[in-house]
Amino acid sequence: MANPLRGEVIRLYKNLLYLGREYPQGSAYFRERLKSAFMKNKDVTDPEKIKKLVAKGEFVIKEIEALYFLRKYRAMKKRYYEPVKHCN
Repeated sequence: MANPLRGEVIRLYKNLLYLGREYPQGSAYFRERLKSAFMKNKDVTDPEKIKKLVAKGEFVIKEIEALYFLRKYRAMKKRYYEPVKHCN
């Protein structure tokens, strides 16, 4: 009765949990939202629906990574470049 996609779903959950450690609103906030999102879909048994949900999760991973890269870029830019001073 074990679903063959179970491992993929668990991997997705662990990856998201790992990425949530540095979430801007805090890891506890992210963990609660992640758990509620997964619990909302815990009764889904259709393999096609599960694959769509996993694809959506992979998209969320890419969005979170983009958020982190942008934050790091802005921090580096702020650290290494002088602000442009305008003379009036």
